[in-house]
Amino acid sequence: MQAYQVTAGAGIAGIQRIQLTDPVAGPGQVLVRVHAVSLNYRDLMVVKGTYPKSAEKPVVLATDSAGEVVSVGAGVTRFQPGARVVTTYFPGWVAGRATAEKVAATFGTDTDGVLAELIAVPQDALVKFPEHLSFVEASSLPCVATTAWNTLFEAAKPQTGSTVLLQGTGGFSICALQLAKAAGLRVIITSSSDDKLARARVLGADATINYLTTPEWQPEVLRLTNGEGVDLVAEVGGQGTLSQSLASIKPGGTVAVIGGLSGFGATAVEPFALIGGMGNMAGIYVGSAEMLENALRVYDAEKLRPEIDRVFSFDQAAAAYEYLESGKHFGKIAIQVN
Repeated sequence: MQAYQVTAGAGIAGIQRIQLTDPVAGPGQVLVRVHAVSLNYRDLMVVKGTYPKSAEKPVVLATDSAGEVVSVGAGVTRFQPGARVVTTYFPGWVAGRATAEKVAATFGTDTDGVLAELIAVPQDALVKFPEHLSFVEASSLPCVATTAWNTLFEAAKPQTGSTVLLQGTGGFSICALQLAKAAGLRVIITSSSDDKLARARVLGADATINYLTTPEWQPEVLRLTNGEGVDLVAEVGGQGTLSQSLASIKPGGTVAVIGGLSGFGATAVEPFALIGGMGNMAGIYVGSAEMLENALRVYDAEKLRPEIDRVFSFDQAAAAYEYLESGKHFGKIAIQVN
């Protein structure tokens, strides 16, 4: 079989297409023919060497995939050949609270990933996806839908009508927008593109802010909420936007820190911004297979479809990473494998 691998820090030019022996399903494992893979910003960070958790040896790329079960190993009870499945982010985190053991390994960082024609993975690292979704659509959901569920419904407990602030129009934010609207939440979303903001309004965003024309956007958030602030901010900017997010929440509100598009460097947070505002901060590290299943149930019940910006062929894997790096996408970028 063929796969793509990289040594962390080698850059997009270091992505290599390789030939590997076809894997087989061992005890407790499932052999999956991969049909589609989607990319997350984390995957680009691994390639560039900026992700905090990467192996020194070459690893097969990517974490999110959808495919069809080919065979199962001894002791497998959850799947049969022909089942349509997606991989989970943490093979070891099935349910419950996170522990060091449950989050010890992730696909495509310290463990071989899924950008391959065949993968053999533990049965607990797979869940079935709704029948109305294509393989490409389903491949876009594992990381972002898990993270969105964790952010919206685990880190915070919003009531119908609560207001959420989402940053950007990448895969996570668009997925979170869909899940939030399905739950009856009010959503404010930011972007550097008026065209992308218009598309977000079509998907249900209640208010939008262009952070290029309004770089100090927290006063606008307060204006849009009649001076109250939002109940929850999904913070993906990192050190460049954290202080603005803290200034945007209402008393008792939550800033859920998810990513660091502007970097993971040290950030000076004024303690009184938390104390005086009676705010909360929560670190979100994706989530469990159970959270992914919860999100997929919403996609099934509401017949939601994720936003796929562009699909690349297997031969164009490096080009898919270049497009991700450009930041031009709205929603997710996928690679058709089989």
